[in-house]
Amino acid sequence: MKVLARLAAGVSAAACLAAAAHAQDVSDGVVKVGILTDMSGTYSDLAGPGAVTAAEMAVADFGGKVLGMPIEIVSADHQNKADIAANTAREWGDNEKVDAFAELVTTSTALAVYEIANQQHKIALVSGAASSPLTNDKCIPTGVHYTYNTTALANGTAKAVVAEGGDTWFFITADYAFGQALEADTTKVVEAAGGQVLGSVKHPFPNQDFSSFVLQAQASGAKVIGLANAGADTTNAIKAAKEFGLIQGGQQIAALLMFITDVNALGLDTAQGIQLTTGFYWDMNDETRAWSQKFFDKTGKMPTMVQAGVYSSLMHYFQAIEAAGTDETDAVMAKMREMPINDFFATNGKIRTDGRMVHDMYLVQVKTPEESKGPWDYYKIIRTIPGDEAYGTLDESTCPTK
Repeated sequence: MKVLARLAAGVSAAACLAAAAHAQDVSDGVVKVGILTDMSGTYSDLAGPGAVTAAEMAVADFGGKVLGMPIEIVSADHQNKADIAANTAREWGDNEKVDAFAELVTTSTALAVYEIANQQHKIALVSGAASSPLTNDKCIPTGVHYTYNTTALANGTAKAVVAEGGDTWFFITADYAFGQALEADTTKVVEAAGGQVLGSVKHPFPNQDFSSFVLQAQASGAKVIGLANAGADTTNAIKAAKEFGLIQGGQQIAALLMFITDVNALGLDTAQGIQLTTGFYWDMNDETRAWSQKFFDKTGKMPTMVQAGVYSSLMHYFQAIEAAGTDETDAVMAKMREMPINDFFATNGKIRTDGRMVHDMYLVQVKTPEESKGPWDYYKIIRTIPGDEAYGTLDESTCPTK
């Protein structure tokens, strides 16, 4: 009995020493991730509470700990305002032991948090914001643009629409960094394919009434009306286009950033036939269906690519901490770049030195009501777009630290 007691004491002491060693490897004895997102506004359906749920699912599926230390999620509503996002991130980093910032829908808020992450030398995992400058002139050494970007959207949707004869364009564009980047990236693709941009009009962000903007687009005579906006702005613009008879009059709507939640909000009668580019669709294979069903059971909705990207990015972050044996920023970033990403979200995904996570994208078309077999059965996959084609090469990046 004394031998057993001594053995038990030895095992207990070893366990304590191991726990103490891991605590030294994990700053503050906890890995804490801050989810900054739009909880109640224009982008709340595509990101918002669902993104927080996805983050919580990642923690649970990882076992709640990494290197023996607990993983915690905190979240806040940045209200799509850069100052709120920056102030929250600064407070979290300085006083709340937050090690990484994640989600960051809305380009202006992502750029603001990038500045804080760079100052505090913390990791920023962007899932919701789209603008290609995040891995170009606005890149930071600790930033990862994970889920999609405006370059990939343009290379998917615009290239396909021009190839089908949509060679004259007019843009309705959200008047902030994201909309401007999406219009600029799409213009490059349209013109490179031999098309022509006839003009554009900027709308406030967010916006409810699109009547005047749709009428200007209608008067342009362009074959294609490109919507360089997202979320409720996109659905409101499509509703207005239908009301004013743009599609009936022979013009085509190109929704340059559209989510499955937008299609669900519009209904197939209105959204049918629209082509769009996405980084994820719930009904692609057994793996995507299994994860998405778990998400649906918690939220009552199928996930957007942003919400799926949040989960995948955090799982990769936790795996990198485990592989590095520490949550120290540089060591974790090195492992994140070194390790390929293979999960339900991406196959052989890779994080480049400019922060771009390169993975396949998908050109899809919204089904007709007759083609749909039931709720959330909305997309036909037209084409898989290889990652290097979607995002361009590292040589094309203007990131100064690549």
